[in-house]
Amino acid sequence: MSDYKVTQTKSKNGSDQKQLDTLRSLGLGKIGKTVEVKDSPQARGMLHRVRHLVKVENNG
Repeated sequence: MSDYKVTQTKSKNGSDQKQLDTLRSLGLGKIGKTVEVKDSPQARGMLHRVRHLVKVENNG
């Protein structure tokens, strides 16, 4: 499995509660913060939910 490098590029202001919870679960919360996420169906679903707030790069 590969990893994804996820960077938050936009503010979470105006997001609904599910999107805020998803950002927190991914370890994000501030613009410019970058985390590595293991590839899994659950991770892909979370990234899909907040795709308008983050930039995803394949790291594997």
